Amino acid sequence: MDKFDTMTDWMSQLPQMLTTVPLWNLAIPGSHDSMTYCLDASGELEPNSSPELDGLKTLETLLQPIMPQINKDINDVIKSWVTTQDLTIVQQLHAGIRYFDMRVACKPDEEDGSRPLYFAKMLYTTAEVEETFRQMSKWLAEHPKEVVIISCKNFDGMNSDDHQGFITQLMDIFSNKLCPNTETPTLQDCWDKNYQVILSYADEEQAANQEFLWPWPETNYWAANQFTADGVLEYLKKRFQTEGRNAGFFATGLNLTPDEQYVLEHPYSSLHKMASSAYPQLMQWATKQQPGAGRTCINIIAADFVDPYFTQLVININRKE
Repeated sequence: MDKFDTMTDWMSQLPQMLTTVPLWNLAIPGSHDSMTYCLDASGELEPNSSPELDGLKTLETLLQPIMPQINKDINDVIKSWVTTQDLTIVQQLHAGIRYFDMRVACKPDEEDGSRPLYFAKMLYTTAEVEETFRQMSKWLAEHPKEVVIISCKNFDGMNSDDHQGFITQLMDIFSNKLCPNTETPTLQDCWDKNYQVILSYADEEQAANQEFLWPWPETNYWAANQFTADGVLEYLKKRFQTEGRNAGFFATGLNLTPDEQYVLEHPYSSLHKMASSAYPQLMQWATKQQPGAGRTCINIIAADFVDPYFTQLVININRKE
């Protein structure tokens, strides 16, 4: 048996009482920066990456003097510090991941018109957006009781025409699988109506009046931007204490973000090594959490380098008495 098989259809195997609970009151495993497993170190750097990467944007200049000493290309060093996943999108689906954090971008040297879109995190992916989402749609057709939450955001280099073309493409790819934003979705409702995709779009202007695009403000994803487990957990503790979670979909990010100084001091290391050292402490925190509507309850837990162990741990939170 493949190590992913037991996680492939976990939603259909939940206790019946959980199938009538709103999806935002369940514990759902997610992947942070879901597409970074296929970043292309041979390509150009993304010119306008996201705010939490501000410190790393200067790496190209700062690393230049030490590159001959470490015998590595700058892009390879950057890739090792921004890669957050090592499973493909289909492997993540098989492993039980149901929330996907998708940073969509357009390369600056592409001509206007029907420009191909990629995913990006300082570097662009080798995989194009359209093909990736078609793979997801095909997988969902083969697993009709599984529901995914897809968060599209960042949109670096995209103009209004790119947005409209992308939205049209999404409607075509997912079609009647899309759950309208007027629903309070439960698994049972989704099964009854054949909904399998909650599609969020972080650009409010472009998503306005789009029935099948869910709003996803920054407050829906709590990202600590810390490079230690202690820093991440202290950030989450303070936010739960002072404001609590929102009433809809809500993601807690158990992901680390190195700053430029840390990378310069550890040019031979990687985010994978950093995440591995923090993993036990972060997972211990996760096991103590409770899903539900309360202000300190969790919903989506998104992590780096997800695997079936992580997925099983999050799913089991739903079975707490």
